[in-house]
This record gives sequence, structure tokens and C-alpha cells, in this order.
Amino acid sequence: MNLITGATGHIGNVLARQLLERGQKVRALVLPNDTLGPIQGLDVEVVEGNVLNPASLEHALQGVDVVYHLAAVITIMPGKNDFVQRINVEGTRNMLAAAKKVGVRRLVYTSSIHAIQRVPHGVVIDEHLPFDPNNPYGAYDTSKAQASLLVEAAAKNGLDAVLVCPTGVIGPYDFRVSLMGAGILRYWGNKEVQYFSGGYDYVDVRDVAAGIIAAAEKGRTGESYLLSGNYLSNKDLLEIGRKITGGNYPVRELPMPLVNFLAQIMPIYYRLSGTSPQLTPYSVEVLQSNANISHAKATRELGYQPRPVEESLADTLHWLRDNRHLLLRD
Repeated sequence: MNLITGATGHIGNVLARQLLERGQKVRALVLPNDTLGPIQGLDVEVVEGNVLNPASLEHALQGVDVVYHLAAVITIMPGKNDFVQRINVEGTRNMLAAAKKVGVRRLVYTSSIHAIQRVPHGVVIDEHLPFDPNNPYGAYDTSKAQASLLVEAAAKNGLDAVLVCPTGVIGPYDFRVSLMGAGILRYWGNKEVQYFSGGYDYVDVRDVAAGIIAAAEKGRTGESYLLSGNYLSNKDLLEIGRKITGGNYPVRELPMPLVNFLAQIMPIYYRLSGTSPQLTPYSVEVLQSNANISHAKATRELGYQPRPVEESLADTLHWLRDNRHLLLRD
């Protein structure tokens, strides 16, 4: 039996699908009253619980061989966030303790590339770089780094645990409409799409899920594996989208002084409106940062092979278009 926390998320529901395709049993830990749309129709055992409730974790882990811990809160908003800290760090601490107490065979923790220490352009980002719990870039990065260090410590203390770190995830089955999915949806509007200089490494959610399973099967205890894909500049991302959709939307580059100004004021507006922005100081920093990310270790040890980003983007666009009626908006 496999337990997935965060099973209704983008990576989680694709992971569930791939495990089922392999003939494996899947149990999903979900919050009470959680929307089950992303796993609707799948032969998944649903168990209610909360990573902040250790007793519910111990109950969910009964009879489990491998636990895939993906449950986390993502934010690109500036400043501290106590809720993100509790879910991402204390929730992981609780899961590690429960997994050891119950005696699961293996735990696979989905960390993030953002948990790793930032390095200047020109330096290859790989597993030799440490997790950085003190980076100044955002609550999400800090919390994922702290949680990753907890997993590493647990592995040293007898828990068979492995870590994976995906980059910018795109792909089909994006029911909850991730930040990337929301951006890609704009390509169908045939309206002007704006961008600024920079880019990032994007990876297909299906390849990430396959990499997570490979980590469970082949990963070395206590080791982390970067699951990266391909680098695309912000402009090339839009141009490929325009080609795939056959759209004629204009593309306009914004000057960086304007981008930085908007990034400072947008979070204030969105806090008042109760929604999440796509442009914040954090998102600007990420898209301007070094994205020379190597997946050589995952390829060598896990057999990880990400597909071309153009294929992923095409599949993302078509899935979002064809499944608009299934998309969940918070």
C-alpha cells in the first residue's frame, strides 16, 4: 500500500495515476471537506486526516509500505507566513515521527528546488549544494529547506527516507490551476501577453511523478535528487505558446524598473482583494535567478529522463483548454 499526502494537488494526483497504472494500491490522505475532483474516478482509498494531527497520520499509515509526502502550502507572497511554516515544517516533522513509529518501509519527501541555496549565474545547481533554511527569498523556500533538513536528519536516525526536488512544474491534470497553469491559460485569450527578461527551468508533472516513483524504488537513503527539465526564457515560453495555440496575441516586454515597481505594489492590492498575484518580488527574483539546474544524478541513479519542454507545454495547453469545466478555482 502507498500513502500519498497532497494527493489532490498537481503532482499528487498524477503520482496516484501512475502508481495505479503500475497495479499498486493507493491511499490518499485528504483534509476533511477537501475537494476530491482531481482524484475522482480513481481507484484510490480516501482517508481523512491532517498533517498537524499526529494521530490521524498514524491511522492513515497503518499497513502502508511507502509514504509519499507531498502535502505543502505554496506561496510567492513576501514576508513570514505562520500557516506555511506549520504545514510545511511541523507537518513534515509529524509525518516523519509517525512513519518511524508505525514502521513504514520507505518515505519519499517532495522538497523543492527553491529549498536549495541560491548560487550566482554560471554555477551549476546540483545536489552538492545544501538546503538553505536562512535564505531571504520567501516563506515557502525557508519552510521547504527546514523540512528537508528534518528529513535528512531522520534518515540519519534510522528512517529510510529519500528526497526529490522538482523545478517549475507544468503539465496536464492541473485541476487546481497552479500559478504556471494560470499563466498558460492566458495564451488562449488572444490578448496581449506581457513578459520581462529572465526565464526558468520547467519540468513535466508526469516526469516528476515518474521520478518520485523511481526514487522510492532506487533512491539511496538520505540522498536528494533534483528533478529538473529544460530551461526556457520568458519570451521563448510565450512564443512557443503562441505557436502551439495558433494564436496571434501580441507579446510585449516590460522594462525591469516597471516590473520591480509593480512587484512591490501588487501584493498589497491582492491582499486587499483576497487573491494571489503572479507578480511579486519573489516571482521576479526566481525568474531572474540562476536556473542552470542539473538532473545528472537522477538520470544516473534513477533512470530519470524528462521529455522536451515543448511537448509538455503543448500537452498543458491542450489539457487546460479541453478540461476547463473541471478546473477548480480557490
